[in-house]
Amino acid sequence: MSAANLKRALTGTVVSNKMDKTVTVLVERKVKHPVLGKVVRVSKKYHAHDENNSCNEGDVVTIEETRPLSKTKTWRVTTAD
Repeated sequence: MSAANLKRALTGTVVSNKMDKTVTVLVERKVKHPVLGKVVRVSKKYHAHDENNSCNEGDVVTIEETRPLSKTKTWRVTTAD
């Protein structure tokens, strides 16, 4: 199994692009509540590396896991859908 197959990929929406070469991506997923059985939305924000500063707020992007680029940045933008 090669290392390229082990990288996780997530799809989310850009909520901030105020930093240089960095965007904040909000990833939402639906999870069934363990007690109530209701489907709830769970969200998490990730900092992702955007080399060309090409992403804007509201863009739907795919991010891929990579080596640590800074204290909080371990993802990079692969495609802007």
